Amino acid sequence: MHNNNSALVLLRGGGDLASGVALRLHRAGFQLVITELERPLAVRRSVSFAETVYEGQHTIEGVTGRLVEPEGLPAALEAGEIPVLIDPDANILLPPGGAMSSFLFPAVIDARLIKQPPAPLPIPVPLHIGLGPGFQAGVNCHAVIETRRSHTLGRVYWTGTTQPDSGQPEGDPRRVLRAPADGILSAKTKIGEHVEAGQVVAVVSEQYSVASQQYSVVSPLKGMLRGLLHDGLPVTKGLKIGDVDPRDDPSACFLVSDKALAIGGAVLEAILTKQEIRDRL
Repeated sequence: MHNNNSALVLLRGGGDLASGVALRLHRAGFQLVITELERPLAVRRSVSFAETVYEGQHTIEGVTGRLVEPEGLPAALEAGEIPVLIDPDANILLPPGGAMSSFLFPAVIDARLIKQPPAPLPIPVPLHIGLGPGFQAGVNCHAVIETRRSHTLGRVYWTGTTQPDSGQPEGDPRRVLRAPADGILSAKTKIGEHVEAGQVVAVVSEQYSVASQQYSVVSPLKGMLRGLLHDGLPVTKGLKIGDVDPRDDPSACFLVSDKALAIGGAVLEAILTKQEIRDRL
């Protein structure tokens, strides 16, 4: 419940892994705020709170995220929802005036998975946790969490770095759908639908040509469409735009993954390890 001088966790990014973190923290009783881009590029939209940017609200496993302006934070928190702000630079951390002056952010989690060293935060924070490659504990964050599937997945490091970015998708690389050209994405199937090998999942239309060229995105294998970027987004050639799951289980499209929950547990460990942060939250 919101009260004056409430301490919140700031979660940067609302993609599928970030949303697993959000669910774990929310269920453990933490209040948090998610910040996102104006046009998020989450592929697994059904399990990404980033989808609230397009839809206004989005529910994952019974927990609702709601797109708000800063002054709408208290009402969303009071309702038991996770507020989502369009704030890519985390300006919410800056000393505020007016409605936001009662909020403090002892912990910031960078779950954007940018895979490169981040720009510094607007102000120093007591606990800064980074997810995956690009973060170095003790240099550009306090703790870094392993995000790559392996026996070290979900481990918390207070010094050093995680495994480097492999540059390759995990599992069968064929499952990842990429944009065949620059243009505007138009979906031809929905997340959770069965697709056959060779089926057109989406098309990308060139933006600026008079006779607009269309390029088909076809499924390379039989399975379930587990993810697809939001309809109507501009995409660049080679960008990851979708994901086909050969296990063909529709429930997998609407549950956060084991990997996301493992990373969420690691974030919870990192926060609870620091007594001064634990006490404030």
